[in-house]
Amino acid sequence: MIFKLIEDEKNHIFSVQELNKAAKQLLENGLPLLWVRGEISNFVCATSRHWYFSLKDEQAQVRCVMFRHKNQYLDWLPKNGMQVEVLALATLYEARGEFQLTLEQMRPAGLGALYDAFERLKHKLEVEGLFDAARKRPLPFFPKQIGIITSPQAAALRDVLITLAKRMPSISVVLYPTPVQGEGAAQKIVQAIRLANERAECDVLMLCRGGGSIEDLWAFNEEIVVRAIFSSRILIVSGIGHETDFTIADFVVDQRAATPTAAAQLIVPERQELLQRMCHLAQRLARGKQRQFENVMQQLDYLQRRLVHPAQRVQQQTQHLDNLQRRLQNVLVNMLERQQWCWQSMQRRLRAVRPNIEQLGARQTTLARDLLEVMQRLLERYDARLGSLQQHLDHLDPQQVLARGYSMVRDARGAIIMDSTALPLGARLDITFAHGWAQVELIEKGEGFPNTD
Repeated sequence: MIFKLIEDEKNHIFSVQELNKAAKQLLENGLPLLWVRGEISNFVCATSRHWYFSLKDEQAQVRCVMFRHKNQYLDWLPKNGMQVEVLALATLYEARGEFQLTLEQMRPAGLGALYDAFERLKHKLEVEGLFDAARKRPLPFFPKQIGIITSPQAAALRDVLITLAKRMPSISVVLYPTPVQGEGAAQKIVQAIRLANERAECDVLMLCRGGGSIEDLWAFNEEIVVRAIFSSRILIVSGIGHETDFTIADFVVDQRAATPTAAAQLIVPERQELLQRMCHLAQRLARGKQRQFENVMQQLDYLQRRLVHPAQRVQQQTQHLDNLQRRLQNVLVNMLERQQWCWQSMQRRLRAVRPNIEQLGARQTTLARDLLEVMQRLLERYDARLGSLQQHLDHLDPQQVLARGYSMVRDARGAIIMDSTALPLGARLDITFAHGWAQVELIEKGEGFPNTD
């Protein structure tokens, strides 16, 4: 809009507000979000909790602002003299006409390379299938021995041991001491994993490390550590950093816990909870046995009531057979009586409806003779009617009329001509005779029959 206004009105005079607004639009539209590296100076945290500071290098500096809704996600506080990398939008503060950067993200300088290396390795290993969920193994319900890979001086180790002792003091723990940060830590962690697999004395291995920066946790982002975890025959659980911390090792282990303490809680069951469950199951088992015993006693009582002396049982069966014999005799007598009555009834009915065969035969002969006579008369009548209709058709047949010397005249459209007055001279006509047809041209017309003289 500003450039169009300048082109349309060369002599247009801008106000300061219009000028700053045009410059701000030009900056924001021309420069995308970009990363800038520099040193913090003149850092101020306002009462609104917005941050204001300058970002400088050896040749230049620029004003920066990071609003509260953006800086609240940082877990560290910037200080003067700190080298940082910021993701910012170049803009102009219109009220003062000052060029500044509005920050979206900020990180200590040098972390960008670490983040890039993290993402590259993570993508590479993911493509190779090291993070496939199908290969991850379930935790044993009750591990016999747990191995912990961490530094003996780690504060997280004490929390893990306390948690394990509270939850299940009977489970023994084997410590594989190794540094978990600093130079050479990755190789030491790999050696500890291989040693645990060679000794094969544990059901579960725990990678234990307290919280820290990405540099502190970087040993667990090394490719050799990740591949050693992948090759481990022993199930591995990670308890590295805080809940928001993620390392590449967390993606390849069989189970990942948010913290070392959570990893200890994940590996071993709660002793008190198991005791309560066992008590509950014992009570259910006792109640089940009691109900089963009561059912058996009730069944014995029922069978005892059914049990009778063999002589009494034989007598009862004999009486039952006598009753069945009497019932069978009664049924047979009743059946014979019913069948005899039905036979007599059907015999009477047959005698009542028996037909006179000789009379019916004579009747049939008479009816057949009458039917032939009627059919003969009908055929004669239809034959006479058919001859009459044939004569009528012959009288109405146009071909018969044409055979008597007449002809049929039609115009070019096929319409039959019955009046010559409607025809123009020179019209082409089609004439149909009894045999054949002809096409003629009208050269003369008149009323009545033509003069043949």
